[in-house]
Amino acid sequence: MDSKKQLRKKYSEIRAKITDKAAKDADITERLLSLDRIEDADCLMVYSSFGSEVDTYGIIDALLGSDTKIAFPRCNDDGTMTFHVIESLADLHEGMYRISEPDDTLPLAEITDRTVCLIPGLAFTEKGGRLGYGGGYYDRFLSENPHIYTIALSYEELITDELPLLQHDLLVNSIVTEERTVLCNE
Repeated sequence: MDSKKQLRKKYSEIRAKITDKAAKDADITERLLSLDRIEDADCLMVYSSFGSEVDTYGIIDALLGSDTKIAFPRCNDDGTMTFHVIESLADLHEGMYRISEPDDTLPLAEITDRTVCLIPGLAFTEKGGRLGYGGGYYDRFLSENPHIYTIALSYEELITDELPLLQHDLLVNSIVTEERTVLCNE
């Protein structure tokens, strides 16, 4: 099996070549927003999409101003990640890795059994395996909060049979693509 570095390059290239992303993003957003887990969530922890990632801003637009709180991650210098509740996209600014993030003065998200976290990644397996970007932020955060329900957003082309997983690599609970919802660990 290829090394994670080689696989990151491979799946980055595959994702960059995906066509009709706007339509696929709309399908993913619609499928995600129809999930009972999302409809029942008190807080959605959502990442700020960039580059060729599945666009998360349609999801954010649909939920801002609703009863569901929206929280964004903030990567801290010590390798930890915290989630802060925003009121609008104006609460975000360019942060670490040039990704939009909230200011640390915004309130921390309260984590409950109804909290859902959207997980970024380059590729996924149907069993919930994830190839991330290599920083380990989500693995560390979720190992400290194992009861949070996790949903990965992915294009169908990035679902694979096998990925090299280490003991600290956490599995996602489900994956939403433009074609289906995969329940991985239920």
